[in-house]
Amino acid sequence: MNVGNVLSEKGHAVISVEETVTLQQAAAVLDTHGIGAVVVVDHRGKAIAVLSERDIVREVALRGPAALPRPVSNMMTQAFVSAAPGDSLNELMFRMTDRRVRHLPVIDQDELIGIISIGDVVKAKIADAAAETDAIKGYILS
Repeated sequence: MNVGNVLSEKGHAVISVEETVTLQQAAAVLDTHGIGAVVVVDHRGKAIAVLSERDIVREVALRGPAALPRPVSNMMTQAFVSAAPGDSLNELMFRMTDRRVRHLPVIDQDELIGIISIGDVVKAKIADAAAETDAIKGYILS
């Protein structure tokens, strides 16, 4: 199974914010949609970063309430890590662990086509393992 397979089951919807929105506005978007991260896009709509709950907590811890009116462009992680539709789940697990991120935007030919979370990866790996177990049981019983 690869990223494209996961997106075909999960869907391609991505919640994003422009780099000019404030940290408070971005936090409200996370709350409204019940998600842990948003993709930050530039004025052309191109994905340039991911802003996570962890990023927001870090900024508030460092700056207190003064962080809230600041634009997200001042605090987003500059090391932008993404995935491609053909990437395997094992590749994603390694990348997420190595870079210590829980969300990866999926980019195909410079176009944002989805987002994958660590939860999506774990769910897909469990489904793969269950399917393999069922196949082995079916083989043994036949």
